[in-house]
Amino acid sequence: MTETNPLPPTGRMPVVFLAHGSPMLLDDAGWVAELGAWARAMPRPSAILMISAHWVDAPITLSATDPVPLVYDFYNFPERFYRVTYPAPGAPALARRIRELLGGARPVAMAPKRGLDHGAYIPLVCMYPEADIPVLQMSLPTLDPAPLLELGRALAPLRDEGVLIVGSGFLTHNLRDFRRGPTPTPPAWATEFDAYCEDALLRRDVDALVEYKSRAPGVHEALPTHEHFVPVLAAMGASIDLSEPVQFPITGFTYGSFTRRSVQYG
Repeated sequence: MTETNPLPPTGRMPVVFLAHGSPMLLDDAGWVAELGAWARAMPRPSAILMISAHWVDAPITLSATDPVPLVYDFYNFPERFYRVTYPAPGAPALARRIRELLGGARPVAMAPKRGLDHGAYIPLVCMYPEADIPVLQMSLPTLDPAPLLELGRALAPLRDEGVLIVGSGFLTHNLRDFRRGPTPTPPAWATEFDAYCEDALLRRDVDALVEYKSRAPGVHEALPTHEHFVPVLAAMGASIDLSEPVQFPITGFTYGSFTRRSVQYG
């Protein structure tokens, strides 16, 4: 039987941003253990809403609400990674609630045949391996930080309803600087960008994160493209109106320049 932690006195679930890695994460026993321990330390959610870097689509689009095959959105990996399954229950009630929360101000589309992509199911395999919690995935409707912050704010009531909101990406993501080896040294631009994010997140400095493209050191090297970074804005938005602690359950670097820094609000 899965051990369940009680909700905090507020009755509110945390909201998180996690570094999801490639499918190769499943071969990293230490990282898998860290993700599993993190999940066990949080209250058990009634449902999970995943906002992954690997689905950018406007308008806001919700994935299948009935179980469908996963999206193996990666190429030339060992065959075993294409045999990974994650048969979590669908979350039609959560989809209805999201449409209610977003109202007419934000159109919401449905993609009834789209399964979870690897930015969603790879961390879930590590965190909730029983696959017994309903899961819904939402697209990133834009890469613009300010609207994503507001989207997170609109979704915040879900936290009081037992839903774990998860932004899934990487605060640094430069595939041209992918480094192999047991402990490759991260370049200065990666550590400087990571430190900037750590400081801004700890201080809950919304402007520093929204304006990261013009203010953060090493941003051009850290993020040739921005889809992996911006899910942290949606996560922060779901905490923006609250005074609650910020934690970094997982830190360090992988593949040289990729920070594993993961964030928990509440």
